[in-house]
Amino acid sequence: MFNTNQVLETVEMVEKEHLDIRTVTLGLSLLSCVRESARKTAQAVYDRVMQKGKDLVPTAEALSREYGIPIVNKRISVTPVSVLTAAFPEESPLVAYALDRAAKELGVDFLGGYSALVHKGTADYENIFLGTIPEVLSSTERICASVNVGSSRSGINIDAVRRMGEIVLETAKRTAERDGVGCAKLVVFCNAVEDNPFMAGAFHGIGEGDTVVNVGVSGPGVVHHALSFVPEADLTDAAEVIKRTAFKITRAGQLIAREAATRLGAKFGIVDLSLAPTPTRGDSVARILEELGLSTVGCHGTTAALAMLNDAVKKGGVMASSRVGGLSGAFIPVSEDIGMIEAAEAGNISIEKLEAMTCVCSVGLDMIAIPGDTPASTIAAMIADEAAIGMINSKTTAVRVIPAPGKKVGDSVSFGGLLGHAPVMPVHPGDASKFIGRGGLIPAPIHSFKN
Repeated sequence: MFNTNQVLETVEMVEKEHLDIRTVTLGLSLLSCVRESARKTAQAVYDRVMQKGKDLVPTAEALSREYGIPIVNKRISVTPVSVLTAAFPEESPLVAYALDRAAKELGVDFLGGYSALVHKGTADYENIFLGTIPEVLSSTERICASVNVGSSRSGINIDAVRRMGEIVLETAKRTAERDGVGCAKLVVFCNAVEDNPFMAGAFHGIGEGDTVVNVGVSGPGVVHHALSFVPEADLTDAAEVIKRTAFKITRAGQLIAREAATRLGAKFGIVDLSLAPTPTRGDSVARILEELGLSTVGCHGTTAALAMLNDAVKKGGVMASSRVGGLSGAFIPVSEDIGMIEAAEAGNISIEKLEAMTCVCSVGLDMIAIPGDTPASTIAAMIADEAAIGMINSKTTAVRVIPAPGKKVGDSVSFGGLLGHAPVMPVHPGDASKFIGRGGLIPAPIHSFKN
């Protein structure tokens, strides 16, 4: 039960501090939809998504009105499509088009799961499937794709990494008239999780239930506001403030998640604790780090401050919810965080610093615009670096970079909405093509042998 003070406190967080439920994501298993042909499978997929997802948007809107908490996105995640189309991989886009049509008719913002899991090896059907990703992302509106190329148990599939560098570049070229926005819907993972509610990396894992509700909460503005009241506190006390604030944010998320699951006839999956920023002022993870005492995000001390923030958010969140999962940390996407955008425009943060920061947070090099003439091998090397961080540290890492066609360092790109805008950032000029060209598998680390 909530007392009067807690209700008033939540109202203030919503009205003044940008508290929201960033997403209610309905996860659907589509394994029962596999038929003898791509066309019949696509129809079965469409029918199931329409049947199970018909109440998602109305339910989320009703909950938002009843509880007074904005629910920004309504999304669906599905079984990795490469599994559904293994018998006819060249026709996988037919399933993507059916999913896109269903998503549009249901009014959901994004649908994730045009995905493949190739962390230990790439089967013939998956090789064909990967080649369809640029076409799908350039010809659909709401479909998101992800590929898992490594794990702490299996190592890193460098052959798949090399291929993904090429696919990212091809996807950018196919959406050149929109600054390469197709790449904003493509994530390359190491240690991908099965219950992530956030796009573009969400998919419904094989180990998940039939129908599941996962919720992503967000409150960078709430955390920033709370810290502003303790400007002289030492870092121990500051961490306590963050923990208490994360607890309150997560309780709101758990309430919405349970109610949504009950009304949709689904299982309650998890609450993802991630602090997900937006381009709106007052809703920035970068500003939290600066409130802790940094003159600008990107300066020395940034990684330490982010580590403390990430840990405190998790400690507060796990006390507030019986089911914490997904990615659960602090996101640092450049184009989606006004503080990151301004730091990048001023030259105060580099890709190398962002890579260092991903060692201690969720998830990786995220929503970073790079020159359109960046070689595929360099993009693949970025993916390999992030995958190595994830593999060695047993955490989820990812790359979502946008090689902006025709753009060079100093230019800017704009994607609109929550995807925001960003300056084109410089990429190290060194050549990693021989390293990536070696192919093979980077073996799993010694600590993978736990059983």
